[in-house]
Amino acid sequence: MSPETPRPSFEYSLAAYQYSLPSEKIAQTPVTPRDSSRLLVVDDPTTHRHRHFRDLPTLLQPGDLLVLNDTRVIPARLVGYKPSGAQVEVFLLEDQGDNHWLALVRPGRRLKPGATVHFGPNPDRPDLVAQVLSTDLDTNGRLLKFEHSGKESLFALFERLGEVPLPPYITDTAASPDQYQTVYAEAPGAVAAPTAGLHFTPELFERLEEMGVGRSRITLHVGVGTFRPVETENILDHKMHGEWIDVSAETVAQINATKAQGGRVIAVGTTVVRALEGAAQGGELQPYQGKVNLFIYPGYQYQVIDGLITNFHLPGSSLLMLVSALIGRERLLALYETAIEQDYRFYSFGDAMLILPAATVNSEITSSKQ
Repeated sequence: MSPETPRPSFEYSLAAYQYSLPSEKIAQTPVTPRDSSRLLVVDDPTTHRHRHFRDLPTLLQPGDLLVLNDTRVIPARLVGYKPSGAQVEVFLLEDQGDNHWLALVRPGRRLKPGATVHFGPNPDRPDLVAQVLSTDLDTNGRLLKFEHSGKESLFALFERLGEVPLPPYITDTAASPDQYQTVYAEAPGAVAAPTAGLHFTPELFERLEEMGVGRSRITLHVGVGTFRPVETENILDHKMHGEWIDVSAETVAQINATKAQGGRVIAVGTTVVRALEGAAQGGELQPYQGKVNLFIYPGYQYQVIDGLITNFHLPGSSLLMLVSALIGRERLLALYETAIEQDYRFYSFGDAMLILPAATVNSEITSSKQ
């Protein structure tokens, strides 16, 4: 920050979104069954309750609508070789279309534009070849163009040659790749799971449907925009990376009908929040397919969602700021302290929080779309 730039008020400083988490609170494996995870229920302006995710039917109401992100995590970690035989690790970040992908590569310094990486068991006849086109200054990654022959699609080759990546804080796990997918995952393209949805089971969905809770879907392929850390001292200087979303006309109609009938729209995860609120930036929710880079922080006036199911997020993350915009920063951090004291499990394989409309707050400051 330059000497001329005024220091941000504490609410907008990165330091305001820090908390201390003992490492043993980071969940290394998911619970079984999925819906036996714990649920911190925030449905009152001042109080909260401790329940389990399987109790969700007793906490929602007939006429409510759950909106899910149906993205599917792809095997985004690939190990390949340069023509010299040197090993290269590629971590896919974002589909750029036409077999072009933004990716992190390691080691990256020697992979200049024009360099190639071969994938497959036979180095002399690779199943897949990636050519480096350029360096992406925003992520320090590389833009790769994949080329392959044969009948397999690019995604099929990723499935055969790659592995599903887990977050770096999961260091000792026996979890299978299927446990890092939601039970409703359909659209391949994410490099990380929309983890709030990991708690659902088919049986739980049946119980919710029987009581009159509806379901709708959006697609947001989780990528760098979700897990990129906020690094600016003034959070207002943070620029979100654009993420591709698909909010269909059918989903818009379901949401509008739910609201017209007095039901509540409950987003399952922060990715759903960004998709729905991003598709409503023109003043009202519209079908939308394309990129959004909406940064939500305290002061944002929510236009679409009424409540949220979410996991516990990393300190200083844009996700923590998004949830703070819904119930207030101080209250959220106090709830996190309570969760730590009560031995809740944190992050991707951890427990969840349900925030219902009675607990949400509004303020006069608006967020910016950068």
